[in-house]
Amino acid sequence: MPPKGRAGDILATFTRCVAERGYDATNFSDIAGELGMSKGTIVHHFGTKDRLLAALHESYMRRRLAEAALIRERLATPTRQLAGLLYAFVLYQVVDREATVAFQREVVRLADHETMAQGRRMRAEYLDLVRATLFEGIASGEFRSCDVEVQSLLIFGSAQWAWTWFDPEGPVSAEQVGAQLVDLVLGGLLTRRTRLSGLTEVDGKVAQAVRQSIADITGS
Repeated sequence: MPPKGRAGDILATFTRCVAERGYDATNFSDIAGELGMSKGTIVHHFGTKDRLLAALHESYMRRRLAEAALIRERLATPTRQLAGLLYAFVLYQVVDREATVAFQREVVRLADHETMAQGRRMRAEYLDLVRATLFEGIASGEFRSCDVEVQSLLIFGSAQWAWTWFDPEGPVSAEQVGAQLVDLVLGGLLTRRTRLSGLTEVDGKVAQAVRQSIADITGS
């Protein structure tokens, strides 16, 4: 969970600034001025700007991993679990949006910086969780045989850039986009398309389980 108190205020303000204008255009002076504190207070809590970005990264991934674990626990089959994870990918564009946009727009910067090592491990853990779901679906006969590594990267790639085009105020809701992503991905993976029945209902049991799992972790 995000830190509380002054550290939490700093991280929240930094996250919003990065979401709005990017990492390079965000500086300690602006954050300090907005919060009515000295730059030294920010340095005391986080040290460097890179370390602040790392804190954003790690806090974000802790929430996503906790939600993914709940989704997998609450949905009984690999098909439903993968559908739930796909819904979640899109729902993050409206729930925890500032952190999602900040995370996604700076993900390349997170690739190899030393301070981002913990965050990278957590991203790898999340990717392994998605791949485990794919392998389990193949083993159970629900999914056709496929290159799990490539399939998982295609899934992540489709979600990674949603912040650049999805409009939370637009005519299509996050749930509706999520349903289309479920149809696209599972439509190509399932050995029997009849298993799609109900999975693309925005008020169905899978979508409800995802919303509840996110609410249980983020309080949103």
